[in-house]
Amino acid sequence: MACLDELSNCNLIITQEMESIFGMPPSVANHGSSSDSPIAQEPQPIILDSGENELGLTHVDRSGGAQMVDICAKEDSKRVAIASCRVTLGEMAFNLVAANQIAKGDVLNVAKIAGISAAKQTSNLIPLCHNISLTHIHVDLKLNEKDFSVDIEGEAATTGKTGVEMEAMTAVTVAGLTVYDMCKAASKDIQITDVRLERKSGGKSGEWSRKQ
Repeated sequence: MACLDELSNCNLIITQEMESIFGMPPSVANHGSSSDSPIAQEPQPIILDSGENELGLTHVDRSGGAQMVDICAKEDSKRVAIASCRVTLGEMAFNLVAANQIAKGDVLNVAKIAGISAAKQTSNLIPLCHNISLTHIHVDLKLNEKDFSVDIEGEAATTGKTGVEMEAMTAVTVAGLTVYDMCKAASKDIQITDVRLERKSGGKSGEWSRKQ
């Protein structure tokens, strides 16, 4: 009898431990045969409707996969985008750039050409971007003595069915990378920061400016 009581106590302790961990006794946790036991449900995938989902993720299809947006129904309009970024050089590298004494050559002009070339290759670099015909690309680099940096601004324009924000941001990003490449022998502490869209116009969303 003592053995039976001890076994019963052990079973009770085990049952209580299982309930504290799983929230149900072992028989229900293991077998799930009780009609009152909660039924574990598998997480449902988030399915977004292409072009109509509430988040506006037009590059996502009905099954959640990536897609290239069909823009054939859009109207042509003049579209312009301006982006910017900053390359912080540090005093030594900055002075070398300002004096045009970097061993690889004229940093600002090489970076400018690199930015223009990159904007024309945006659809090859960003997989879901459309290959569009650009009517204008401008990249400007200015030395900023206050923090020993190069301020870069890029403008892209087209007349078509989709915007040129990515082309403008690609231009300033690659221009910034080129500045880094040209100056990396002089300093390893160079930073590329603040890559961002400044303003855009055209298309369904119309005018937008960061300064609004």
